[in-house]
Amino acid sequence: MRYSGFRILKEALTGHKGWRPVWRSPEPKPQYDIVIVGGGGHGLATAYYLASKFGQARVAVIEKGWIGGGNVGRNTTIIRSNYLLDGNEPFYEFSLKLWEGLEQDLNYNAMVSQRGILNLIHTDAQRDAYTRRGNAMLLQGADEQYLSTDQIRREYPVLNFNDARFPLKGGLAQRRGGTVRHDAVAWGYARGADLRGVDIIQNCEVTGFRIENGICRGVETSRGFIGAGKVGVAVAGSSSRVMAQAGLRLPIESHVLQAFVSEGLKPVMPGVITFGAGHFYCSQSDKGGLVFGGDLDGYNSYAQRGNLPVVEDVAEGAMALIPGLGRVRLLRMWAGVMDMSMDGSPIIDRTPVEGLYFNGGWCYGGFKATPASGWCFAHLLATDTPHPTATAYRLDRFRKGLMIDEKGMGAQPNLH
Repeated sequence: MRYSGFRILKEALTGHKGWRPVWRSPEPKPQYDIVIVGGGGHGLATAYYLASKFGQARVAVIEKGWIGGGNVGRNTTIIRSNYLLDGNEPFYEFSLKLWEGLEQDLNYNAMVSQRGILNLIHTDAQRDAYTRRGNAMLLQGADEQYLSTDQIRREYPVLNFNDARFPLKGGLAQRRGGTVRHDAVAWGYARGADLRGVDIIQNCEVTGFRIENGICRGVETSRGFIGAGKVGVAVAGSSSRVMAQAGLRLPIESHVLQAFVSEGLKPVMPGVITFGAGHFYCSQSDKGGLVFGGDLDGYNSYAQRGNLPVVEDVAEGAMALIPGLGRVRLLRMWAGVMDMSMDGSPIIDRTPVEGLYFNGGWCYGGFKATPASGWCFAHLLATDTPHPTATAYRLDRFRKGLMIDEKGMGAQPNLH
């Protein structure tokens, strides 16, 4: 079923009796050419591009829970490509271009809103660093714009311009950045993959890998063995636990990242902002709620819940930047499990086990990377060669000293 204005009108006039489920619920087949472990945004995008761009007909996505129950439905919806290093910026710019055409490609309203993102500047040194970042973005074909304090005051009058502790000295804006409805991304990719013959198998947990003579032959699951010519794993914060079943140890830690939504407000935040003097980022949803987040919780965890000290820390960042939020009530909060790599950059690569491939280590950047991650992982699975924008995302780069330390924090996953 293709969606259109005509279809909506027809269903409205006929009692909405013609709508069908967005995807099937098939029983797993004994054998597939490619099995994707993980039914989040990256896994679904991989399956979609395998079917739509690389002509792979026998593909399955295996999800232990339900579609949209992981990080793809537990984030602050931000998309951007304002990166610095050569290993990252081309990839995220590729992703942003895919976001720009996503709804037409999927025939699905993902609510892509290029309302812009603004990184605030509070010191002279930070201005120099952001100038360098902006120049790097321009060299890679991305857009950037430096805003003065007066320009920011006109666009974001809600910010605190009078606090000498954190003076606003300007900002680096990317007008093509913005937000996307996170659930719609999962649903759109699931629908698109299903329409092209991909089996999406929910409530099917992987319990092991069948490896014979160093070759992965398939996966053991709670619904029986499923054979596969190739297996791709994209399970975000569960990466270490799942890959351990194949005898692999990853350079990844799992941390909890909380997100928050305030009560509905009149429009006060036209785009996305990030606090340069602390870790705080914020946008406003179409329903009026402020969607915001900050630092990771300070301990390793696989639980999709957070703790109160981080709530307090994020609230302090919000108050420092926007004092008027002191009277706004917090409506709800949730947490995702981040797969934090040792250098803060992702991994899309083959593993030492033949036929087993890995996609993970996305840190904070997973949601914005969804289209490019799926495309590049599909490219790797289909051709056994890395996509040109993902050649640096090697699993062995830590052993070879080829880290992509975007934030300059070294091997400190909790700081990335």
